[in-house]
Amino acid sequence: MIERGAESSQAKRQGMSVTDRYSRQILFAPIGREGQEKLRQAKIVIIGCGALGTSQANLLARAGVGAIRIVDRDYVEESNLQRQMLFEEADAARKLPKAVAAEEKLKRINSDVQIEAIVADARSGNIEEFTSGCDLVLDGTDNFETRYLLNDVAVKHGLPWIYGAVVASYGLTLTIVPEHTACLACVFPEPPGGIHETCDTVGVIGAAAGWVTAIQVSEALKILLGRREELHGTLLSYDLWTNRRQGVEARRQSGCRTCVARDFVYLERESASRVSMCGRNSVQIHQRQPRPVNLGVLKTRLSNFGPVQANQHLVQCRVGDYELTVFPDGRAIIKGTQDPALARSLYARYIGS
Repeated sequence: MIERGAESSQAKRQGMSVTDRYSRQILFAPIGREGQEKLRQAKIVIIGCGALGTSQANLLARAGVGAIRIVDRDYVEESNLQRQMLFEEADAARKLPKAVAAEEKLKRINSDVQIEAIVADARSGNIEEFTSGCDLVLDGTDNFETRYLLNDVAVKHGLPWIYGAVVASYGLTLTIVPEHTACLACVFPEPPGGIHETCDTVGVIGAAAGWVTAIQVSEALKILLGRREELHGTLLSYDLWTNRRQGVEARRQSGCRTCVARDFVYLERESASRVSMCGRNSVQIHQRQPRPVNLGVLKTRLSNFGPVQANQHLVQCRVGDYELTVFPDGRAIIKGTQDPALARSLYARYIGS
C-alpha cells in the first residue's frame, strides 16, 4: 500500500518531487500547499468507469487525490475507445475489465495515488461496502436505478455525491451534499418515463463527456477542500452542439421520500436474482448471491461450443449469434439479444442454473 502524507518511496526512487508534480496546482490560490495536502488525504469512489468515470479518475489521479476506488461491471470494447480516455486498443484486445484497465493506467500516471479496482455490479447488497470510508462519490453510471441507489446510500450516510449524465452532445450534472442541498429524488421524484435517447441509439461525443467531467471534478475538489460555499448549486446542463446552456436552482422538497422521509427504497430493496439491460444489444444476468465460478473449468467446457477467450478476470465464448461473457462471481453479459427470457435460457444451458 502506498503511503500518503509524505512523498511516496516510489516517487522518490523515480527522482520525482511532489512539489514539482503539483506545482501549478499549488500556485492556484484556492488550493495552495495546505489544500494539496488535503487532497492527498482524501479518498473517493467512482461508480462506473465509462466516458465519465475514466475522465474523472484521470483528472483526480493527476490532481493527487490520495486514494481512488473504481467500481465497474463491464469490460473494454473497441467502441469504447472513442470517448473513454484511459483505454487503448490493447485493453479491448485483452478483454480487460474496465476497472482493471483503468487501474493499470492510473498507477503509471501517478504512483503516489492508491488505486483500487473492483469488478462488480453496484447493487443494494454491496453499495454500502463500496462507499465505506470514502469522502465523496462520483457518478459514472448509465442508468437511473443505480443513481437512485447512490442517492440513497449517500443521504443515509451523509456522503456528498455528484450526479452526471451525457448523451449525444448534451450533458447534465448536479452536486448533492446531504442536509445542505437537494438530493436526486428532490429533483427527479420518479425515473423519467417513456422511451429515452441513449448513447446506443443516438451516439455520444467525447467532448460532451469531457464537459460534464470538468464540472464534476471541479465540484469534487471544492468539497474535498472544504470550499462548499463555492459550489454552483444548480442542475446544470449544456448542449455543446446547439450551444444551449441552462442552470436550474435545485431546491430541497419538503415531501422528499429520501432526504426528508429517509425512505431508502432502492437501498433496502433485496438484491434478488435479476436480469438487467446493459446496452449494446446485451442482457446482464446475476444471481441473488454471488456464486463463484471456476473460470478455468468453464473455459474448457465452453470451448466445446465455440471460440473462447479468457483471462484471470473473465471467460468469453462465441456461441452462434451470441457472445457470453462470464465473471468469477457468476455474473454474465449475454450479447446478441435484448430478450431476458432468451438470455436466461442461454445462461442456464451454457453456464448453469
